[in-house]
Amino acid sequence: MKKYIVELTSEERKQLQQLVKKGKVPGYKIRHAQMLLKADQGNKGPCWPDVQVAEVFAAHVTTVERLRKRFVEQGL
Repeated sequence: MKKYIVELTSEERKQLQQLVKKGKVPGYKIRHAQMLLKADQGNKGPCWPDVQVAEVFAAHVTTVERLRKRFVEQGL
């Protein structure tokens, strides 16, 4: 079972979507925002497993795990 569960609020989801949409930040931040949106386990989230997120974004599973951990501990 995952230790760090990403459950985005509607405000956090909106912030991440705006970040992706604007595209005026470094590429890795856009990619991380997209990964968090897919990993969202909240009511409106797609609830993708780490393996699927890693596969789609050409990342390693541990990268997704670290991203989830950082989000849960530090927020946006």
